[in-house]
Amino acid sequence: INNTNLALPLLRLVNPLRVEFGEKDRESDTVREMKFYISAAGIKRVTISSPGGAIGKGGGGCAAARRFPGRTLILFLLMLAIILPFIFVRFAFLVLESPSVCDSPLDCMGLRLFRGGDTSLKIREELTRALVEETSQDGNRRGEKGSLESFDELVKEMTLKRRDIKTFASVTKKMLLQMERKVQSAKHHELLYWHLASHGVPKCLHCLSLRLTEEYSVNAMARTRLPPPESVSRLTDPSFHHVVILTDNVLAASVVISSTVQNAVNPDKFVFHIVTDKKTYTPMHAWFAINSALSPVVEVKGLHQYDWPQEVNVRVKEMLEIHRMIWRRHYQNLKDSHNSFIEVVQRDLSSLWETDLNGNVVGAVVDLWCGSNCCPGRKYKDYFNFSHPLISSNLLQDDCAWLSGMNVFDLKAWRQTNITEAYSTWLRLSVSSGLQLWQPGALPPTLLAFKGLTQPLDPSWHVAGLGSRSVKPPEEILKSAAVLHFSGPAKPWLEISNPKVRSYWYRYINSSNIFVRKCKIMN
Repeated sequence: INNTNLALPLLRLVNPLRVEFGEKDRESDTVREMKFYISAAGIKRVTISSPGGAIGKGGGGCAAARRFPGRTLILFLLMLAIILPFIFVRFAFLVLESPSVCDSPLDCMGLRLFRGGDTSLKIREELTRALVEETSQDGNRRGEKGSLESFDELVKEMTLKRRDIKTFASVTKKMLLQMERKVQSAKHHELLYWHLASHGVPKCLHCLSLRLTEEYSVNAMARTRLPPPESVSRLTDPSFHHVVILTDNVLAASVVISSTVQNAVNPDKFVFHIVTDKKTYTPMHAWFAINSALSPVVEVKGLHQYDWPQEVNVRVKEMLEIHRMIWRRHYQNLKDSHNSFIEVVQRDLSSLWETDLNGNVVGAVVDLWCGSNCCPGRKYKDYFNFSHPLISSNLLQDDCAWLSGMNVFDLKAWRQTNITEAYSTWLRLSVSSGLQLWQPGALPPTLLAFKGLTQPLDPSWHVAGLGSRSVKPPEEILKSAAVLHFSGPAKPWLEISNPKVRSYWYRYINSSNIFVRKCKIMN
């Protein structure tokens, strides 16, 4: 409507579906009306009218049918009335949120105004990109110092200095790398200290060996023959129960024999053969000579005292040298004491000699107390290198290795096999293969030599791994087991041992013994 005389606009809302506009003519004092009829489908009809039925002074009927050219403007104004409140609220949120997410409110508005508010996706993308860039620029800066020490310091750094995403990624990565280095260093030191603690000889045991050696030199009783002449015939009598103990620990040998005798129904049926090294022979002999009244027949012999044929001596020397080579290659010539057989006997073992081995040579516990084929840390893959064809063609990596330390041997059946030759052959194959067939230790070649010649025993006969931190059998299993084996580095006389199982071992030490008291072993 371009008439300049229509200068007084009037607006009234008649109902939700009809809007009427009116203007008053100052000269004629008349009012003209413009009516909009609005439905869900849009404007249906526009009517412009006046009391005289015409527009202005000389308007005719044709003017009433003219289309109103401002209807698009009216629709736009209506849409703005609806949208503007939403835009205002959204912009307010962006302004409040921008300090922690965007570089500026305008940046937030431009990037996210019409993106549905998915800030987490944008942050993730920017953080990933920043981390990738930081990694590509990192180079050899893994040893760089000066990173933050804790999460609290990281939060303070980000909030007070208002860092951007890239800086956050850089600072966080440096902090995580430093923490990773600290964790790795702590694990390394833990293994080192654990190794030193397990290989060290406690003062009390060192004291015991020195005092017994002194006793051997000054006390004729400590040098008496073992066993006494009247019991020598038992050493080769197959009607007795013969127990062979391989150890260089006097106290350990004493506990094994003491616990076996105390829990035996007929102790006189047992004959013990202790095999030790040259340096331990003197204190070992003195201990059992002085305490002979507490034990049945005991024989103590050092390896240097065996009168073997020259061929056997050569094989033994070859075996020892190959094992030393394997240890030098894997552990820089560290001596292994983790596999020493420290055991406690809790019930009568006599029935073991009545076990039917079904033509096999050795009887051993295969499955543990946890169930069939349950042997955590003791599968063949834990001992052997299955990437080598000599191993993968002879063994299955998920089979359980039988437990050493408490075994029953049929010596007659052994003599009818070639186990000794097979053992030596595997040692030589290990050398020719670059010492890469198995992990250090005497058990892996033994498993190969006795393959197919093992009879499984009931798991209750032998509970092993009590010197390891990972093995924690239930209390009822410990109490019902015939033999408790402290295999692993945490021997019961060490402070790193488990106090819960240590008591099973110490109960068989004679606390009234003069040497035990002087060396304060029970302390």
